[in-house]
Amino acid sequence: MKHTLGKEERLKSKKLIERLYIEGNSVKTFPLRMVYIQTEHTSDFPCQAGVSVPKRNFKLAVDRNRIKRLMRECYRLQKEIVYNNLDKPYVFMISYIGREEMKYEDLYLKMEKLLTIFINKVKNTEDENIQP
Repeated sequence: MKHTLGKEERLKSKKLIERLYIEGNSVKTFPLRMVYIQTEHTSDFPCQAGVSVPKRNFKLAVDRNRIKRLMRECYRLQKEIVYNNLDKPYVFMISYIGREEMKYEDLYLKMEKLLTIFINKVKNTEDENIQP
């Protein structure tokens, strides 16, 4: 698998983002929070992902952009965790809810933990839907 994060893999649709925050479920591992829904999207990839950092916690745009860049990089390198375990298409947004910037190494581990929690939760809900 290529470790890229192209245009097709990024969440850009305003309608999907709006629907995501209205209907979505969430998983957390501090300082990351993922809101997700299982839905069809325009991409051929199993999921579309977006990242966000609140202006309330980081006033300077350079700080927000740096954290978003680190989060995208962490996701890009670990996306096979998600891709190898999903059967249906998903859309999710990963938000940084901490108030202080983390080192890349710590963020990488937190992203890995978040993605595995997401996969476990998705598999558990699929198992519950299958069993009568």
